[in-house]
Amino acid sequence: MNAASPTTDKIYRILCVVGARPNFMKMAPIMSALGALGPQVEAKLVHTGQHYDVAMNHQYFQALGIPDPDINLEVGSGSHAQQTAEVMRRFEPAMDEVQPAAVLVVGDVNSTIACALVAAKKGVPVIHVEAGLRSFDRAMPEEINRLLTDQLSDLLFTTEESGRDNLLKEGIADERIHFVGNVMIDTLRANLERAVPAEKIAADAGRAGFAQGRGYAVLTLHRPSNVDDPAILQGLLEAAAKIAQTTPVIFPVHPRTRATIEKFGLSHLLDAPDVLLLPPMGYLEMLGLMRDARVVLTDSGGIQEETTALGTPCLTLRHNTERPITVDEGTNTIVGNDPAHILAAYEELLQGGGKAGRVPHFWDGRAAERIAAILFGWLKQRD
Repeated sequence: MNAASPTTDKIYRILCVVGARPNFMKMAPIMSALGALGPQVEAKLVHTGQHYDVAMNHQYFQALGIPDPDINLEVGSGSHAQQTAEVMRRFEPAMDEVQPAAVLVVGDVNSTIACALVAAKKGVPVIHVEAGLRSFDRAMPEEINRLLTDQLSDLLFTTEESGRDNLLKEGIADERIHFVGNVMIDTLRANLERAVPAEKIAADAGRAGFAQGRGYAVLTLHRPSNVDDPAILQGLLEAAAKIAQTTPVIFPVHPRTRATIEKFGLSHLLDAPDVLLLPPMGYLEMLGLMRDARVVLTDSGGIQEETTALGTPCLTLRHNTERPITVDEGTNTIVGNDPAHILAAYEELLQGGGKAGRVPHFWDGRAAERIAAILFGWLKQRD
């Protein structure tokens, strides 16, 4: 008998975890790339239900061509501790049932650390996509999730070279780190031609002709540091209203942000003809808004990357970023949440057109292919 024959037809089951909407855009190309490897690799999708809006989840899955989850844990909302614990409690039986060769997690949400911890405790290899990103701000829950997930991971795939530097400083062995590029940009490139134009979005919202011929700004806000403090939130909304006087503002409002705006009695600040409030957008809609915007103002990490890939100027309403390449090479400028600084940066952008930037290395739409090839080779080598 050939010595290699026992493993020739071995099937490697990879348990791929998504929990929140940013994960969906990252996992779509990974599932596709793993599926293209052939019958020896069986990728199974677990949706923890951390973000559980049925309509929004369906909208993202359908738009991005993600297969329906094989397992849905239906965790729902809760405090960070409650949510993380509940994901762990429900994920362990799923692992016992599937008996995966590895667990693949993406990003930095609570589901990421929860599933990585369960896998590591059970001796199953952890694969982390988007490893090594650091804001160096431990007041951000996501930073804790990033640090701990990377320490638990066996294979770490980075989106930019700074990720390797961060991981090496934290004691991660170099051979476990692979710079592959950005799977978010795989999804963006694959779907750009299908992006929904801003004109259609405005018309569907009953505001046909909004900003036509004048350009527009896009605003997104969701981080607790910006929306939970009434003084900070008021200043941000006042800055947005001021910008709208010269550049109409399209503001897809996160449900949590909408609730705090109403709670603090700030709705009147956005009651202006050149401010268009929208519900949360699907992926193709948001992609269209960003593609054609004059500027995007955001506290989202993923949007910093997407605007860099699109060449759209971005003002980040935070004091730091875990994605420094978007500043060093891309179109992103960190402006914080002080209204005076935001407005000064906006005026400078109007005068100069904003940072041109360039698309970083390996943001070429093939990151997921590299991940799949490296992972498959690594799994076979372990046998």
